[in-house]
Amino acid sequence: MPHFKNYIAGEWVDSSSGETMENRNPADTDDVIGTFPAATKADVERAIDAANEALPGWANMPPPARGAILDKASAILDARQDELARALTREEGKTFAEAKGEVLRARDIFKYYAGEGWRMGGQVLPSNITGELLYTRREALGVIALVTPWNFPIAIPVWKMAPALIYGNTVVFKPASLVPYSAVLLVEALVEAGLPKGVVNLVTGSGRTVGDTLVGSKRIAGVSFTGSVSVGMGIYEKAMKNLTRVQLEMGGKNPTIVLKDADISKAVNIAVAGGFGLTGQACTATSRVIVEEGAADAFAAALTEAARNLKVGNGLESGVQMGPAVSEDQLQTDLDYVAVGQQEGAKLLAGGEQAGANGGYYVQPTVFDHVEPQMRIAQEEIFGPVIGIIRARNLDDALEKANGIGFGLSASIVTNDLQQAFQFANRIEAGVVKINEPTTGLALQAPFGGFKNSSANTFKEQGQAAIEFYTRTKTVYVGHG
Repeated sequence: MPHFKNYIAGEWVDSSSGETMENRNPADTDDVIGTFPAATKADVERAIDAANEALPGWANMPPPARGAILDKASAILDARQDELARALTREEGKTFAEAKGEVLRARDIFKYYAGEGWRMGGQVLPSNITGELLYTRREALGVIALVTPWNFPIAIPVWKMAPALIYGNTVVFKPASLVPYSAVLLVEALVEAGLPKGVVNLVTGSGRTVGDTLVGSKRIAGVSFTGSVSVGMGIYEKAMKNLTRVQLEMGGKNPTIVLKDADISKAVNIAVAGGFGLTGQACTATSRVIVEEGAADAFAAALTEAARNLKVGNGLESGVQMGPAVSEDQLQTDLDYVAVGQQEGAKLLAGGEQAGANGGYYVQPTVFDHVEPQMRIAQEEIFGPVIGIIRARNLDDALEKANGIGFGLSASIVTNDLQQAFQFANRIEAGVVKINEPTTGLALQAPFGGFKNSSANTFKEQGQAAIEFYTRTKTVYVGHG
C-alpha cells in the first residue's frame, strides 16, 4: 500500500507520532489509495516555524520572480492534467470530465496570479503639503493558514494559495482528511516549479489537532477557510482572540428561480447542471428551484425525467454523468434528508434511494415537489444531489422565498424578460448572481463570496479582490522640500 508524507521545511516527513490515516476511493471502497500522516501538534508547530523562517526571503523576492514560479506550476498542472484528473476522481468521486475541468481551472488560477506579480503595487496620492510625496505600498500579511474542503481538492487550495504566494506570504496548508492525495500532488507540482523551502508546508490530519493548532497560533497572520458554518464559526471565534485576520466561505442553499416565460428545456438543463453536477457537492449547488405556478407542473415533470435518466457510477467510466457521494457519512446524510423531506410532506418525484452500483457510496439524483419554504430540506444545506421545487405566485413571491433563508451565496433566474431579470439581480440577497446560467460555475478573475451565513462578510476571494485579504497597506510620507 502506498504511503505518503507531509511536506515541512522543504522535506517530506512522517508524523512525529508515526500514526497514519487511510484513504479510500468512494466509488470503489476496496480501492485503497494509500496512507497519510496524522500530524501532531508538534508537527504543525514545526510547519509554522518553517513558514515564519521562509517569510522574509519570500516576501522580499521581486513579485515578478514569485510569479515566474507560479507560472511554471501552471505549466506542470497543464502537462499532467489527465494524470491529476484521474487521481482526483479516484479520491473524491466526481466524474473525470468534472475533475479535468477542476485541474484546468487550477492551472489557469496559477497563470492569472503569476501575472499579478507584474501588477502588484500601491498608490501615489496628492499631498496637502508642499514638498511632500505621499504614497501607499502593499506588503505581505505574513504566514497564512489554509484550511480547505474535500469537494474541490485542487481548485480551492489553488485559489487560496496562488494569491497568498504572489503577494509574498508563506503558507501552512491543511487539506480535508478525505482528500490528502490531491494535496500531495499539488505540493509536488509547486516543489518541482522551484518553490523555496518553507514557503508552502503541508500537514495532513484531523481538524481537532491540525486545524485548532493553526487557528489558535499567534504566529499565524491570517486564516482562509472553506467549509461548514459550524466549523467556520468556531474558527472565527478562536482566531479573533489573537486578532488574526479571517476569511470564511461557509456554504449555501442556493435558489434558481424559473419564471413562467422561461424555456422549460433550458431551465431543466440549468437545474440539472447546478443541482446534480458534482453530485450536488458544491457550496454553490442548486438545492431549491422556485418555479412560477404557470410553469411548475411542466418543469416538475421534465426535471423528474431528466433526473431518472442520469447515469450514476464510477467517474472514471465512460458515459457516467454523476459520481458517488464522497463518503459513507455524506451518503447517509443525503438519505437522512430524503427521509426528512418525506416526513415533512414534500412529494418525492424521483430518486431518494441508494443507487445500485456495488462497492461505492452512490445515491440517486433526487427531486421533491411541493416543498414549503419552512421545511428543513428548504432551509438546511444537504450537500448532495437533492433538488426541492418550491412554487411561487410571481417574481415578488419567488424573491421573498429565495431570500427567506440564512444563506446568501449564489442564486440564478431563468427568464426571457429583461426587466424581471434585472429586478432579480437588484433584489436577490446573494453574493453571486446568475441570469440564465446555473448557480455553479465561477469566473476566476471575479470576486467570490456570499452574504449572511455564507461568509464572514469581510474579504472576497479570487480576482484582484484577493489582495485585500492577503496584504496589508502601509502609508508613506516623504518630506523633500
